[in-house]
Amino acid sequence: MSEDDLAAPEKELSDAVDEVLSQAQEIADPIVTLTADLQRLQAEYANYRKRVDRDRSVAAEFSIAAVLAELLPVLDDLDRAADHAELTGGFKAVADRITAIVERLGLTKFADAPVPFNPEIHEALTHEVSKDVGEPTASKILQPGYKFKERVIRAARVAVTDPEPAE
Repeated sequence: MSEDDLAAPEKELSDAVDEVLSQAQEIADPIVTLTADLQRLQAEYANYRKRVDRDRSVAAEFSIAAVLAELLPVLDDLDRAADHAELTGGFKAVADRITAIVERLGLTKFADAPVPFNPEIHEALTHEVSKDVGEPTASKILQPGYKFKERVIRAARVAVTDPEPAE
């Protein structure tokens, strides 16, 4: 046998292998494409679920903050009643319960004085000048401020004292 006689079956075998590989590739390409599409859809759905969960959480926080903002005048009235010793008996129990509920929901009161004036958390209602301060200071709290989580629901209304100008 000559080399040409041996090369012919080898060439036929090689062509047959190439044809089988080509057919296998034609079958595998759609499967790979479908698998990639499925993975992409799964990732999109996971991102969608995370976004919806985050949006629900934010919406719930805004709703709670809106309700708490509506309750602030009631809390102010309760504070004024406590200042005038009018919270007694059953009314004191109701006031304590309301205060405990709003605190449990995350509402915190801030009313510190004297502290440096911060326009992000203070609303200036009056203005004075004094040599006793070195920087603008919230010297008196006229109405407390409230925060829900880290967001200011109502700024504290304060009297501001500025340092005397240098001559």
